[in-house]
Amino acid sequence: MGHKIQEVVTVVDKLRALYNLQLIDSRIDEIRKFRDNIPMEIKSLEEELDQIKKNLENIHENILSIKENINKKKKNIKSSDILINKYEKQKDHIKNHKELYSLDKEIDYQKLEIQLYKKRIKELNLQIYKMEEILKQKEDLLKNKEEHLFHKKKELNNILLKNDKEEQILLDKSLFFYKKVDNGLLKTYQRIRNGVKNGVAIAPVLRGAPLGSYLAITPQKYSELMQRNKLLIDEHSGRILIDAELAEEEKKKFFIFCSKKKL
Repeated sequence: MGHKIQEVVTVVDKLRALYNLQLIDSRIDEIRKFRDNIPMEIKSLEEELDQIKKNLENIHENILSIKENINKKKKNIKSSDILINKYEKQKDHIKNHKELYSLDKEIDYQKLEIQLYKKRIKELNLQIYKMEEILKQKEDLLKNKEEHLFHKKKELNNILLKNDKEEQILLDKSLFFYKKVDNGLLKTYQRIRNGVKNGVAIAPVLRGAPLGSYLAITPQKYSELMQRNKLLIDEHSGRILIDAELAEEEKKKFFIFCSKKKL
């Protein structure tokens, strides 16, 4: 079996390796969070589509209901026309004025009913016209939303494929840094990472305070940190501290590495 990789002794190399692991793990966290959020994003868009479809169905049902109402009114007009014709014929066989008056009254009533039916039909047709306008808008909206969902799924799928590839590269890269850190330190790093909300176990110190903290470290601790000869832990957050300059150096190298892998 090959030679065992020489263990890194210097604190600076340990800090570099740990901070690189942190950068890799934070990026993998982002990738996995993005992957977990996709089903929710798609579900939200699909629910929006379902709501539009339900609205369309309701409008279609309302239009059908109004058309049925119009047909009833038209049938009523026909019935009234038949009655008017019947009464007009009866007038030819009238024996007195009283009967004539009664028939004329019935004819006038039916004519008035026809007018009311026609007026109502006109109003109902106007309702249908307005509903069909809304229907067209909703159908256009549905078409746009369906296209958006189709492209969104495609876009997210492409990002997922790239992310999967990037995640594999990062996992391979992390093995390189794992070998540079002893098991005890790795366990400490993992324990801190699991115990903090954002998974950040290595905190660069900016303007006297660890990143993401408002509580400054003591001047003595800051002086020790800048000497880079021992690993320091922030007493407030429990994170391992790294000076901003060293962190920035590794961040630039990591960024260049990631940029090359994405090309």
